[in-house]
Amino acid sequence: MTQHLADRTHPSGEPSGTAGGGRPDWWRHAVIYQVYPRSFADGNGDGMGDLPGIRARLPYLAELGVDAVWLSPFYASPQADAGYDVADYRAIDPMFGDLHDADALIRDAHDLGLRIIVDLVPNHSSDQHEWFQRALRQGPGTPLRDRYHFRPGKGEHGELPPNDWESIFGGSAWTRVANPDGSPGEWYLHLFAPQQPDFNWNNQAVRDEFRSLLRFWLDMGVDGFRIDVAHGMVKAEGLPDMGSTGQLRLLGAQVLPFFDQDGVHEIYRSWRRILDEYPGQRIGVAEAWTPTADRTALYVRPDELHQAFNFHYLNTPWDADALRRVIDGSLDSMRPVGAPSTWVLSNHDVVRHLTRLGGGLARARAATLLMLALPGSAYIYQGEELGLPEVTDLPDEVRQDPAFFRRGTGDDAADGQEGLRDGCRVPIPWTAEGASFGFGDNGSWLPQPPGWGKLSVAEQTGDPSSTLALYRAALAARRAHPALGAGDSVTWLPAPAGVLAFRREGADGSWVICAVNTTDTPVAVADLLPRTGQLLLASTHFAGGDVLPADTTVWWRD
Repeated sequence: MTQHLADRTHPSGEPSGTAGGGRPDWWRHAVIYQVYPRSFADGNGDGMGDLPGIRARLPYLAELGVDAVWLSPFYASPQADAGYDVADYRAIDPMFGDLHDADALIRDAHDLGLRIIVDLVPNHSSDQHEWFQRALRQGPGTPLRDRYHFRPGKGEHGELPPNDWESIFGGSAWTRVANPDGSPGEWYLHLFAPQQPDFNWNNQAVRDEFRSLLRFWLDMGVDGFRIDVAHGMVKAEGLPDMGSTGQLRLLGAQVLPFFDQDGVHEIYRSWRRILDEYPGQRIGVAEAWTPTADRTALYVRPDELHQAFNFHYLNTPWDADALRRVIDGSLDSMRPVGAPSTWVLSNHDVVRHLTRLGGGLARARAATLLMLALPGSAYIYQGEELGLPEVTDLPDEVRQDPAFFRRGTGDDAADGQEGLRDGCRVPIPWTAEGASFGFGDNGSWLPQPPGWGKLSVAEQTGDPSSTLALYRAALAARRAHPALGAGDSVTWLPAPAGVLAFRREGADGSWVICAVNTTDTPVAVADLLPRTGQLLLASTHFAGGDVLPADTTVWWRD
C-alpha cells in the first residue's frame, strides 16, 4: 500500500477550489490554519482526533477562509512527545488512520481549494525507529551508530555524559545505553526527550533519507512542509561544552552550539531544489528559533525555504512601542532576502494568546485584527477563531507533555512552557452539548472545561458578534482587498501614546488604515481617523466617532 500510493504523482499540485486560490506566490499572503490532529475532530469515537475526523471538517476550514492547513505529525510513533518522536516517516500511526486516509484528505482539501502542509521532523527520530534499534544491537563503532550522535562518556569508567548539554525538556541531553553484552556502553544525544535521539546530519545516509522522504510526501500531493526544529540539525564541530548555568529556554535568544549553526543552510538549499521540481509552488516553512530576526532571515533566502515562523512577534507583549519595534524589525529583516514576514499569535507549544496577553477576549480579538492587517502570511492555531482560552486547571494525572514529567522547580523548571503545553491542546468544541461537545462520540483524550460548549462552532455560527464571525469577516476582507495580504512595508501614521496606526496601499492605489488601541482606556483619535474612507471592520463594537475603545483594532478602507 505504501509503495502504491507514494509512486503516483498528484495530478497538478494545485487546489481546484476557490479558497486556496491557485494565485501566484500564494505563500506570500497565505493564511495557514494549524490542525493539531489529536485535538481537532475524532472520526471513530475513540476519544482521539484522527485523519477521517479532519477530513470531515475540511468544509468548515474552507468556509472560514484560510488558504492552507498545516497538520502536526500523524506518522507512526510511540507518542512519547505527541508524535514528534517518529518511528516510521512513511506510515500513518493507526490512532490517526492509514495512508489511504491521508490520500483522501489531501484530495478533498484540494477539491475545496485548500492546500496541505505536513510536519517534517528531521532533527530527531523515535528511539523505536528501525535505524536506532539496529544501531543499539550492532554496538559501538558500527556504521549505523554514525547516523546518530553516540559518544563514549567521560570519567574513569565513562560514567559521565560526553558534554554538559541540556535537554530542552529538562535534565541532561545524554542517555547511556548498554552494550550488546549488557555492559555499560556509550551515550546518545537527545536535545528533547530521551525517546528522541538526534540524527547526525554529517552522515550522508541521513541526508539521502530525508531527500527521499520529501519526494515521498510530495508525490502524495502535499503542498509543503513545516520543518520542526529547523535550526537544530547541525551541531558545532566537536560538540563543545556550552557552559550553561541554567535551564535552556527554547523560546530564548541564547547562542548555543547545537542551534542555528550555519551548516543547516546547505541542507535547505538541497531541499529547495527538490521543492522547485514539483508543480504548484510547494513550500518549506522553518520552525527556527534564532537569537535575532536577521538570523531568521537566513533561512528564507531565495534559494532556501519560503517562510520562517516569526517567534519574535509571538513573544512580544501587548504594548504599542514593543509591537512597532518588532513589526519594523521583522519587515526590515525579510525585505533584503525577498521573503514574506509571517505573523503568529498561538500554536501547540505556547499558551493561547487570549490568556497569554492578559486582557481577555477583547484584547485577543484586537491582536488578531492587528496580525491580519500586517503584510505577509499569517498563521492561525485551531480554536483561536472560537476565542478559546488556555485550560490552566488540568489535573496532573491527565497531562501528557513530556516536559511536565522532567521539569524541576524554580530556576530548574523546564522550557518556556514549564511542561504545561497540554493546556493549549485540549480538543476543540464543535457543538454546545454532547460527551465531548461534538469532538467525537465518546469523550476526549484531554478533559474539556464544562463551559466549552458556549464557545463551540455551533453556538457561534450565525452570531454576527461572535469571534468566529470576526475571523470569517477578517479573512474575507483580507482576501478581497488589494491593500491587504502580501507586501513588505507599512506606512506609520502619527498616533497618541499606546496607539498603533499604519496605512497599507494596494497596487491599484487602494488603501486600508489599521488603528490599534493597546491601552485599557478609550483614546481620542480625531486627527487619526480617515475622513474620506469607510469603516471596514472592528474587533469590538465601534460605530465610528473620534474615540477608539480600549483593546480595540479598527480597519478603514478607501
